Amino acid sequence: MNGTRIAAVGHYQPAKVLTNKDLAGLVDTSDEWITSRVGIRTRHIAGPDEPVDELAAHAAAKALAAAGLTPGDIDLVLVATSTAIDRSPNMAARVANRLGIPSPAAMDVNVVCAGFTHALATADHAVRAGAATRALVIGADKMSEVTDWSDRTTCVLVGDGAGAAVVEAADEPGIGPVLWGSVPEMGNAVRIEGTPPRFAQEGQSVYRWATTQLPPIARKACEKAGLTPADLAGVVLHQANLRIIEPLAEKIGAVNAVVARDVVQSGNTSAASIPLAFSKLVEQGAIRTGDPVLLFGFGGNLSYAGQVVRCP
Repeated sequence: MNGTRIAAVGHYQPAKVLTNKDLAGLVDTSDEWITSRVGIRTRHIAGPDEPVDELAAHAAAKALAAAGLTPGDIDLVLVATSTAIDRSPNMAARVANRLGIPSPAAMDVNVVCAGFTHALATADHAVRAGAATRALVIGADKMSEVTDWSDRTTCVLVGDGAGAAVVEAADEPGIGPVLWGSVPEMGNAVRIEGTPPRFAQEGQSVYRWATTQLPPIARKACEKAGLTPADLAGVVLHQANLRIIEPLAEKIGAVNAVVARDVVQSGNTSAASIPLAFSKLVEQGAIRTGDPVLLFGFGGNLSYAGQVVRCP
């Protein structure tokens, strides 16, 4: 085999929907204030009896079903998350147990908002190196659990959810080379820290960095796949803020691409945002099998990772 591919995707969101009007009853805000600044209208919020691994397992089960596979076909589970409260067992092991995967390598990847694209690259490398046959790659976060709901600068942003992909060997490369990196000296611009842990960020710093520094990096990810931005059929950026997504997509130059805007309905779901938005585009038929799609994560740690994949 000369490469890997995404065989199928799946996603899951909790049933509870929190609207901007609902938030206006909690903090000093309004629908107009939220939509004009971040573009978000609704978000899904998990209940206290819905842990991160449950969200992840629902999304993974859908991806497995779409691929026509069973849990026994998986030998590597990677879960990208930054909202795991317990250190052990990790989320990957918990998900494997929920799904009945018999003896997988099970690892968590904590690169916050860029976690899924880091995990996808790791699965690609592992399968191509022969260390795994098929991998479940999941992005799942319960941001509501690390949010101060009295802070209107952060609580209006977040949502909960999960997205998953099945990665397997392929005759032709269906997952392009990753381009990844970070800006460690600016890592404090996005934080989940303290006891209890709380999400905080320097919004203006993140906005300037994302809209000025990331476009050439995203274009280089296309070059590594042997494509130009104009060749892309889809662009799925981390769903942080519509006011970041739209200028970033424009500066990348993907003039023919469908741009994911799931942030409007789902809010910022951190590591879940890219696979969640990607799975929805596939489900809606907005992109077709074989289409080239740029996945590009950025944010926490001021890390980034992106690759061009072929739509399953």
